Amino acid sequence: MSATAIEKEIPSEPLLTTPSPIESPEPELRNSVEWSDSIVSHLKELAHHWELLQLTTQRELKIRYKQTALGAVWAVLQPLSLMLVFGIFFSYFAGMKGDTGMPYALFSYTGLLSWTFFSTALSFAIPSLITNSYVITKIYFPREIVPLSCVLAAFVDFLIAAVIFVGLLLFYHDQVTINFNVLWVVPLMIIQLCFTIGVSFFLSAFTVLYRDVRYAMPLVIQVWMFATPILYSASKVKEKSEVLYTAYMTLNPMAVIIDSYRKCIIQGLTPDLKFIGIAAVISILLLLASYKYFKHLEREFADLV
Repeated sequence: MSATAIEKEIPSEPLLTTPSPIESPEPELRNSVEWSDSIVSHLKELAHHWELLQLTTQRELKIRYKQTALGAVWAVLQPLSLMLVFGIFFSYFAGMKGDTGMPYALFSYTGLLSWTFFSTALSFAIPSLITNSYVITKIYFPREIVPLSCVLAAFVDFLIAAVIFVGLLLFYHDQVTINFNVLWVVPLMIIQLCFTIGVSFFLSAFTVLYRDVRYAMPLVIQVWMFATPILYSASKVKEKSEVLYTAYMTLNPMAVIIDSYRKCIIQGLTPDLKFIGIAAVISILLLLASYKYFKHLEREFADLV
């Protein structure tokens, strides 16, 4: 199976099909945001439309599995089937192994679970403004709701697929060390969400200007996947070169996130705090910068989509 199997089909229907349920906010609120570059003002308006964000996220999930026999089960089958395929070919035939004492099935599923969330969120969020062009040109609402709902829907899939991960932990219980370090999962999820939303905001807005992005992203995501320790251990990079390993972990937050998940959940170890700190700073700065960039272009979306 090709690594592009991780990508999901871009939805053919807009998230919001009819304008009637959405009412324009109060004129004074709308005007204050249009003439302000303040992130705080934009966040207040987003909070004002919290219910709309919930509805669009629910609709995104319904559209994603519309007319499918298995429905949300696909959220589990995707990383699980890839784990089985990669486990057979990479572990059995190629002799590839995970970290010391870690079952390869558990090792690979940890990486695939995290990566599937990231890649699925991007594959739906990047073209989302164009997909929902009809609504964007007709109705006023915070445009970030569109890509953000795609990320949140992918996160729901991630949580559903995590059920299989818990099952694998129970199956390999004698080879897993569970302790208080498992609590690192919470900040790691927050970092991954910030990073994913940041990338989604930037690229979804950029795609409105340059449509080439949506066609280039499948290749970029595929290359990025193999540049991330999903099917191999990050320690393999460290064995080759300490300098390369430092650059590798510094420049790729997804590498830090996946490696840290394995350490804190499976091995019971404290993740490398230096690299987690760097990943957190990069993710937060990216989120703030991309959100500001998104809101800067927002007033032009209706003319460009």
